[in-house]
Formats: sequence, structure tokens, C-alpha cells
Amino acid sequence: MKGKKYMKTNYSLRYACHPNDAKSYDTTRLREEFLIPVVFTADEVNMVYSLFDRMVVGGALPVNEVLTLETIDPLKSEYFLTRREMGIFNVGGCGVVEVDGVKYELGFKEALYIGAGDKKVTFASCDGANPAKFYFNSLPAHVSYPDTKVTKDNAVVMELGSLETANHRIINKMIVNDVLKTCQLQMGMTELKPGSIWNTMPAHTHSRRMEAYFYFEVPAEQAVCHFMGEPTETRHIWMQGDQAVLSPEWSIHSAAATYNYTFIWGMGGENLDYSDQDFYKHTELR
Repeated sequence: MKGKKYMKTNYSLRYACHPNDAKSYDTTRLREEFLIPVVFTADEVNMVYSLFDRMVVGGALPVNEVLTLETIDPLKSEYFLTRREMGIFNVGGCGVVEVDGVKYELGFKEALYIGAGDKKVTFASCDGANPAKFYFNSLPAHVSYPDTKVTKDNAVVMELGSLETANHRIINKMIVNDVLKTCQLQMGMTELKPGSIWNTMPAHTHSRRMEAYFYFEVPAEQAVCHFMGEPTETRHIWMQGDQAVLSPEWSIHSAAATYNYTFIWGMGGENLDYSDQDFYKHTELR
């Protein structure tokens, strides 16, 4: 469902759906419900408000202007972060996020956590010729935790997989409770090594939280095939770089690509335990 267009903000509303309904979706409907094809538009803020755990997924691309994080009608709040927390990753050139007068400079692959209650958030690039690209996830929050910048040096780092299984990858857990306090938001970044194309294998679900994936560092002529659906009713969505996809709590979330890539994962729900997963063998998938 399309929402209103504000001065510099575009948003749409995505309703939650039952897995039995999703079984009947054709390619077009599947993409309409779960794919977020346009995350970045020059000098605008784009966002999708999902009713899966009420996560907002969006992006801000300040080129010639400083962009403001505006509230949107579905939030029914004076400020965007009145009752929300937010995680931001910069996947472009040097940029500055200003939160109630405090400036945070973010380099490539650096992140910022913003707690509930902050009133004014703006996005700016250090150099419009090489603009910052701010990707963000936001979820409802009941407590206000401190705003905190996070780099890969602060992250909990895990090295998993192997070249032989085409999934050698580095997982950087950055906005997680092992690093800083959050209400329910958990975010991180997974970097696949050259020659590896599979992420999040073995496939799994976690019924107490949903997830969103944002794929980037995908070369222009390459593509990512994202797998979703119930383990015995899988579906796929072909994606390009700088696109995101919603993953319901009943769905697997995994991908293979024609080249190695990086993706940002964000989770929201009632459980902060990263290891709370129900795994499925490769041979069990259908």
C-alpha cells in the first residue's frame, strides 16, 4: 500500500501475511510484498513500514542537500523516534548523521545506533561527489538507550564456512546486545569472501523475530537470488545491489549470487538471542 510523499520522504506500507497465503503468490506478487527495490534516491529518504514486527526499512541519500528524518503518518507520533530505536549503516562515502545537535561522522561500513526519544535526525554527505548512503532499520522501543557509533573494530566477529562449501564469510555483529544495549533491534553485516556465494546456510527460521536483508557490493552486471518461504515451500526473489528484502518469522532467509557480496541483516521481535534458530538440513529443503 502506497503512503504519502512528504517534502523529501517517500514511504509505503506492507501488511503482514500468512504463510498459506504466500504459497499462492506469483513472481510479481511475491516481489510486491517482500522486495524493496528502491532504497536510495538522490536527495530523498525512502522507507517501507512493515507490519512484520513493525519494522521500518529505509535509506537516505544526501547528495546536494541535508536530509531530515521525518515522521510518517502510520507512526502517529510527533517525531519519528518518539517511540522507536534505529540502526544506521553507511554503505557509501563519508557522511554525517546529526542527532539533536550531536554530530556522528560515519565512514564506509560504519554504523550508528540511535535510542528512542531523539527528536531531530539529519543526514549529510561530506562530499556530494561521493555521497554517503545511509541504510537504516527501525523498531518500536520501550526504553531509551544511549546513541552509540559502532565500527567493525567494536563488533563481535565470527568467521564461518569454507571455500569448499562456497560460504566462507565474516559476520560482524555490530548493533547487538553483546556490543551495546538495545530494546529489540539487532543488526550486523556479513561479508562473503571471493569465491563464496552462499549466505545463511544451513537455512533456518526463528519464529520469535522477523528479519530484513540489504544486499550491496554486488557488481553492476551480477545478481543475487534470495530464498524465502517455509522450508518445505521455498520461493526465490532475484535482486540487484542496493536492494532490500523482508523476511517473515515463518520464512527461511538465504541467498546465492553470481559473485561474492556483502549484506546487512536486521532483526526485530521478542528475542535478542542470536542463536535462537531452528535449523534445516540442505536435504530437507523443498
